[in-house]
Amino acid sequence: MITPSDEALVRDHTVYSCVMGSRAFGLATDGSDTDRRGVFLAPTPLFWRFDKPPPHVEGPAEEQFSWELERFCELALRANPNVLECLHSPLVDRADATGRELLSLRGAFLSRQAHGTFVRYALGQRRKLDADVRQYGAPRWKHAMHLLRLLASGRDLLRTGELTIDVGADREELLAVKRGEVPWPEVERRMKRLAEENDAAAPASPLPAEPDRARIEDFLIRARRASALRTPEAG
Repeated sequence: MITPSDEALVRDHTVYSCVMGSRAFGLATDGSDTDRRGVFLAPTPLFWRFDKPPPHVEGPAEEQFSWELERFCELALRANPNVLECLHSPLVDRADATGRELLSLRGAFLSRQAHGTFVRYALGQRRKLDADVRQYGAPRWKHAMHLLRLLASGRDLLRTGELTIDVGADREELLAVKRGEVPWPEVERRMKRLAEENDAAAPASPLPAEPDRARIEDFLIRARRASALRTPEAG
């Protein structure tokens, strides 16, 4: 459960926040939730204590989740799909000077490591869908839709070097999957094809082999130093 101090970190120290989920992907319908994601910069003096600030906070609003800046950068450097997509949301709620610099660095997080993480995450979701089919006779169609979306996003990232999360012209085709209008064998065929297209795109991808870790670390150090200068020591 969120504590008052956790809530204050999100309320007072958020550097970047955006809307994610179906609204950011261009897949929203009348009943869609508004998923909010954010990054907060915990005051540097809090790290001088035995009890460190949390790496993430869930809440305080419903469907809200925030990462501490260092944890966010760590996950993005590992090509975590959810975190990388957060940096590319077209629906930005807030970005202060630190947040704007973080956004300006989003290309530095991208690398061919995304091939492994996007496809691996998709395979994990695929196993859950297969289990649903075995147990209930059908998958969770919304999850099937998002798996297809993720695989297409990863393929396009590997092909172009750019991460675009809005599905654009694929909207209606994906929503038909969500509504259960596409037979499961056809959805399986699409998943297999997209996974193969990811594999084919990886060797010739314009993305670098590794992210620019030194550039991100420099940004993080400067953000911590600036926080230390403007924040009184925690007593």
